[in-house]
Amino acid sequence: MAHVKLENITKIYPGNVKAVDNVNIEIDDEEFVVLVGPSGCGKSTTLRMIAGLEEISEGTLSIDERVVNDVPPKDRDIAMVFQNYALYPHMSVYENMAFGLKIRKFPKAEIEKRVNEAAGILGIENLLERKPKALSGGQRQRVAVGRAIVRNPKVFLFDEPLSNLDAKLRVQMRAEISSLHHKLKATMVYVTHDQVEAMTMADKIVVMKDGLIQQIGSPLTLYNEPDNLFVAGFIGSPPMNFMPVTISTRGGNCSADEGEFKVALPKEAGTLLKDYEGKKVTMGIRPENLKYNPDGTKEESITAIIKVVEQLGDEIQLHLETAVSSIIAKVPPNLSFKVDQEICFSPAPDKIHFFDRETDLVIK
Repeated sequence: MAHVKLENITKIYPGNVKAVDNVNIEIDDEEFVVLVGPSGCGKSTTLRMIAGLEEISEGTLSIDERVVNDVPPKDRDIAMVFQNYALYPHMSVYENMAFGLKIRKFPKAEIEKRVNEAAGILGIENLLERKPKALSGGQRQRVAVGRAIVRNPKVFLFDEPLSNLDAKLRVQMRAEISSLHHKLKATMVYVTHDQVEAMTMADKIVVMKDGLIQQIGSPLTLYNEPDNLFVAGFIGSPPMNFMPVTISTRGGNCSADEGEFKVALPKEAGTLLKDYEGKKVTMGIRPENLKYNPDGTKEESITAIIKVVEQLGDEIQLHLETAVSSIIAKVPPNLSFKVDQEICFSPAPDKIHFFDRETDLVIK
């Protein structure tokens, strides 16, 4: 497959609109990299620059150490799967999958071999004579992927390919694309706004916001060690809870005081937060790291009022209102709660993250 490198890549549209700003990403051979972020963050623009569908304003893009900034899309040896599938409605599934090979003048026998192999991998052998209008959304998606597979490209590019599918089919197709990656041992770059897709599929995630890279790392690294407030709040479902606290490190003891409660912190936190004595920081804690504490006192626990109870079968998610913020907690499914009930939670001290309120960067 291929090694892809983006060095100081910038995209500027007319009117000096900077869609992508100084992006640096290294994608290893056979790696599955997901670009994730909210709408308008620059992820699709970055993908389209890799494909050659958008001109690069500044920086260098190379595939296998070959600079391809000025190489036409057809000569980059990449294949792209679009959000809307982009199938030719008047052609059969076979003809759609074979079209790219035909215009490259592949022998008929080679085309038939490649199309049948791809159809077998995707389980669509019985659909080859149908037209796209006779297919379901999931079947059309498989055809679009099959059209990419027959090319045997160096790099596969996916631009939000599952966004038009229903929730159940999205889960199924996530698993199928991940399985396909392992079968083909392919280099894949995948764009999505869905962080669950990113977490479940990626070897490496690139989190973007406002055209800038916020953090690059494995799914678990981003989940457990976010670099800033945005990544901490974007990665994870439900997202991390945040609340303002004042730090105290006096007398050798370290604590975070919210006003209504005080959390005693491990000794190492005192060293970490020594420069924040008496200052406000943002405390972050994930919903699963809030322990329901029915016997807790207001001074030692977070006291909150239940606003919404979501019974999800294997767990309950409680939407809560504290004196200073709204938070979410996960609790076991065998417990019973009512809206407007007052309850207490104890945050796991070793699972708390702290962020500087001026820079939004994690304190580490």
